[in-house]
Amino acid sequence: MRKLDEGKYAAIILAAAGLKRLGLGDRIRDLISPENSLPAVGQGALGIECLISRPDLEVLLRPLHHADTATCVQAERALSRALAGSCQVPLGGFAEIVGGELHLRGFVGSPDGKHMAHAKLCGTTTDPEALGNAVAQALRAQGADDILAAL
Repeated sequence: MRKLDEGKYAAIILAAAGLKRLGLGDRIRDLISPENSLPAVGQGALGIECLISRPDLEVLLRPLHHADTATCVQAERALSRALAGSCQVPLGGFAEIVGGELHLRGFVGSPDGKHMAHAKLCGTTTDPEALGNAVAQALRAQGADDILAAL
């Protein structure tokens, strides 16, 4: 932010959640929607683990579980797993529940942006992994395996 304030940048893209946590939410000028830029798989989801030997902690943490978010993350992670995604793979995925139906959009791209595959499918919330695998298959049909093999 200092470099932006000093005029070293014309603009900067940062996580809105981080700015809000720092009390800098008033500095946010615009948000990039998932329609314009798909995030990384699981972006923004929080995972909390505790020892199985601590059922008392599980009880305390249970209210933090959000079933719809968990369903969406399951679909996104299935997409990533099916394409052997990692932090080094230009892969994005975003799931949301709309009208009781699970929607998943995904993409795979070459690092230079010259080759891209995009897919969007809808399914039930009862089998998010099947939807993730189906989107991965749709991306493969558009050449995702070739894009990934070139990395």
